[in-house]
Amino acid sequence: MRRFILCTALLFAGGLLAGCGNKGPLVLPPGQSGSTVAPNASVPAPATSAPLPDGP
Repeated sequence: MRRFILCTALLFAGGLLAGCGNKGPLVLPPGQSGSTVAPNASVPAPATSAPLPDGP
């Protein structure tokens, strides 16, 4: 009997936890059309090294 109550309580708790979270369809933020790359993505400038100082 004790095992039955424990299993029932665990199943009930699992059911409650499974019901947590956002409900409804997935909604993208405004301005997102589903593409992964932004149309105005800028390319970073190539890195340049500073000139080395003259030695002693």
